[in-house]
Amino acid sequence: MNFTMPERFGALTSEDIAGLTGLEQLQRIADGRLSAPPISRTFRYYLDSVAEGKAVFVGRPSEDFLNPLGTVHGGWAATLLDSALACAVHATLGIGESYTTLEFKVNCVRPILPDTGDLTCTGTIVHRGRTTATSEASLVDEAGKLFAHGTETCLIFPAR
Repeated sequence: MNFTMPERFGALTSEDIAGLTGLEQLQRIADGRLSAPPISRTFRYYLDSVAEGKAVFVGRPSEDFLNPLGTVHGGWAATLLDSALACAVHATLGIGESYTTLEFKVNCVRPILPDTGDLTCTGTIVHRGRTTATSEASLVDEAGKLFAHGTETCLIFPAR
């Protein structure tokens, strides 16, 4: 796998996303036409690909994310999962729709170490209603070994 961080980071402006569906917005982030969110620089992950109701992120754990006992902090995995879970919903938004996370749950099933290698986090839509959506995601290594998984509920509302 070729781990390639985006070159530009920043929050999207209303001008960036005007007239675009959620899927179109995310496709432009994935291909570098729009800036990646600053949190992805901090946590060393990026949006690799996106499709209708699906978002795939790649992250690289490192010593920067260790907890006191020497494993990668669960918050790193939770942040990566939250991004994939939320962007699976984002990829279903129509023009003029927005969303926010209502709740999410994460299960860490094995420790992540700084030398675990690149992890892929795939989020997919489970249900998309008019005002809420649910998604699920898994965090796996290059061999497909599961490290964490989660679910999320998002509230959908008109964009301002």
